[in-house]
Amino acid sequence: MTRPNPTRRAALLAAGATAALGLPGCASPVRGPAVPRGRTTAAQVLGLPNERFMVTSPEGQRAIEAEFDAAGARLRSRLALRPGQPMPRLNLLSVSGGGENGAFGAGLLCGWSELGTRPEFNLVTGVSTGALTAPFAFLGRDHDPQLRAVYTELTLADIAASRGLLQAVFHESLADTAPLFRTISRYLDEPMLAAIARAYDGGRLLLIGTTNLDAQVPVIWNIGAIARSGHPGALDLVRRILLASAAVPGVFAPVMVDVLVDGEARQEMHVDGGAFAQAFLYPSSVGRTRRERLARGAAARDVEAYVIRNGRLDPEWALVERRTLGISGRAISTMIAASGYNDVIRIYNATQRDGVGFNLAFIGTDFDRELPAPFDQDFMRALFQYGYERGRRGYDWAKRPPL
Repeated sequence: MTRPNPTRRAALLAAGATAALGLPGCASPVRGPAVPRGRTTAAQVLGLPNERFMVTSPEGQRAIEAEFDAAGARLRSRLALRPGQPMPRLNLLSVSGGGENGAFGAGLLCGWSELGTRPEFNLVTGVSTGALTAPFAFLGRDHDPQLRAVYTELTLADIAASRGLLQAVFHESLADTAPLFRTISRYLDEPMLAAIARAYDGGRLLLIGTTNLDAQVPVIWNIGAIARSGHPGALDLVRRILLASAAVPGVFAPVMVDVLVDGEARQEMHVDGGAFAQAFLYPSSVGRTRRERLARGAAARDVEAYVIRNGRLDPEWALVERRTLGISGRAISTMIAASGYNDVIRIYNATQRDGVGFNLAFIGTDFDRELPAPFDQDFMRALFQYGYERGRRGYDWAKRPPL
């Protein structure tokens, strides 16, 4: 069980007290004009028609389905397959959120590479800490050393800087994530972006989820298409997408994304994709196409889905004090845990409906080490090694979520 952070609790208490007393403080951060109501889907960042998808709309569903179809055509071309020649198995990977627990998924992937059976993934999706893992997982074992370093060598100082109690009260978050942006930028450079673009050309997709807080909609970013665009702002945008996907609301600063709507400059506020879903795989429209082929008795390629849940799936007991912050904090952690479990159930149900193989990895009850402080290096190294050893000897993937 992760212990409550006394500093965070104190900051929240101070914020409530200051607001109640109406005390003056530092100036609040300003932002540009928001996208008008009803124009969310019209906003463009780099001007690419497929730079992102808002799958809560019918237009977004059709757009992402077309992107999957186009990826299949590029893969067929890369493999020089003749018309009617069967496609190879489709391997899908979803990496969930989980903060420091992302060390588990990173270790599992590196151990899986060592075993020598880790496939090339045709689709990789990531949310929050999973968004930080996803580019390395997408590019394969050659990027395992960087993935290992991210989860075993970094400290809290490489992730966030405290604003100080008074400034945090009047600012947009408890911590400044400029250190995390510098860390992301150190690893995600021009050569890595070019490698993602080449993989996209070969028919593979890398999708990252954020939450548009203004519009209250999930946004799926097409990282490969952005990388392939050659746009001078592509590298900075991808870095900011990863930062936004990991921006826990209230704790980490949101990421402001400059967009154009009808030729006018606007701004969107993006935060952790986990505000909507801690894991996702493929949209229902893509599954429907597969179901229709199977119903007609037509050939459909084999598909295997792998879900790495960077967290536990069993309840974590704790004694809750009869105090406002203790009760509310426990309730929030319970909702987050339930959301993560429900995401796994949702993905599992979709795979069963669509005839897709399901494989689930998660932190077991045999890992009982507690997190002493946010992004504690010893804890993350131990959890990385836990995942690594299980991946290296052949992970026993669960074929259904635990009850």
